[in-house]
Amino acid sequence: MPAVLPHRNAVLAVLQASGLAVGEGGAPATVPASQMYAVLYMDPGRSLRESLADVRSTFQGLFQVTCVGPTVEKALWVADKVRAALYGPLSVGGRATWRPEELGGPPVQRDDDVTPPLYFVPVQYRLMSIPA
Repeated sequence: MPAVLPHRNAVLAVLQASGLAVGEGGAPATVPASQMYAVLYMDPGRSLRESLADVRSTFQGLFQVTCVGPTVEKALWVADKVRAALYGPLSVGGRATWRPEELGGPPVQRDDDVTPPLYFVPVQYRLMSIPA
């Protein structure tokens, strides 16, 4: 059975390797002075059967990366960094992964619940893998 945590760890690893500050389910523990960061929201995914024998070894999951910045341009800059980081296949031990498929998201929005206001744009991706 494929597990979600190795997939989540692979996404986190490439985002962090790109130089972004990344939080899970909220802002990172240390928010950079630039106020530019990404937040990862991972769903539990699901195992899909690969044949009529009901062998469930294919993993499919969705995740969202919310890109945050103090201006519209800076939130979009974070989105570009995320897109570049997720361009190639992820490295998940014992699995062959497809490159994350970008599904898009809504336009940039302003968060007036924080002071000073920040801008954010959530971008969703689909992830698939099979046994290597």
